[in-house]
Amino acid sequence: MAVSRTVIISCAGMGSRLGLGSTKALLEVGGKSLIIRHLEMLDHEKDIRVVVGYQAESVIEAVRKYREDILFVFNHRYRETGTGASVALAAKYANEYILSLDGDLLVHPEDMKKVLACSHEFVSGGVPGTDDPWMLQTYKENGREYVSAFSKNTGTYEWNGITQMKSQKMQNGTGHVFQLIEPYLPVPFLELRTCEIDTVNDYERALEWVKNGFH
Repeated sequence: MAVSRTVIISCAGMGSRLGLGSTKALLEVGGKSLIIRHLEMLDHEKDIRVVVGYQAESVIEAVRKYREDILFVFNHRYRETGTGASVALAAKYANEYILSLDGDLLVHPEDMKKVLACSHEFVSGGVPGTDDPWMLQTYKENGREYVSAFSKNTGTYEWNGITQMKSQKMQNGTGHVFQLIEPYLPVPFLELRTCEIDTVNDYERALEWVKNGFH
């Protein structure tokens, strides 16, 4: 059965830590921008919303060339707000669940299938791999793993920004996406292979990952 879901992709940020003068969603990895890589894997999703801010016109143009029916939401305060604000703006009149993805992320294509097949709430993470990670603390109960806390210092997995939550829980916030989720923890954990791009080192790792066929 299809999940009643709205997909929100946050692409409003400036990517200032990367220092390439481009919004990260338009970074090319293996000849394709990150946003187009997302959209290719989301071909069967009906309700996709892309949050834009910095270089909004360029992002809109790139997305429209690929697909016409995507809704754009403007985060005009992108300089002083986080992705939580972007998700909250795009969450108005959403379907039952919101699947939140960051525009600066590469997701293993096989793992994206796992995401789209999931019909319940989850918070996802993977093996720590970026220069400046937020961590997930988890515990196991009845054969299932749950996320109990986000931490800057300790945890088993690195938080990758991908979550699926009931949409009414994602309606208000100005900080990070994890701050929208924190009041509702524990939430089931989903392990995914991803590569987030915040720094030049991260970008080089992403290029290598794609070149090696996501191995």
